[in-house]
Amino acid sequence: MRPGEFREMTSEELEEKVAELKEKLFNLRFQKATGELDNTAEIKKTKKDIARAKTIQRESEGEEVK
Repeated sequence: MRPGEFREMTSEELEEKVAELKEKLFNLRFQKATGELDNTAEIKKTKKDIARAKTIQRESEGEEVK
């Protein structure tokens, strides 16, 4: 996902998205371990999406405090 898509989400939606992405990452790692995963780049992409979502979450928390 693009950072702009994350910025349009509310904080609750971001929390749900992070949880969804973590579950996806778990499943991808499991598939890799069992040899079922064809596209290993998907793991890296998912990790980056989690980082983007968490970064935007922290940015919005900082704005709420100010």
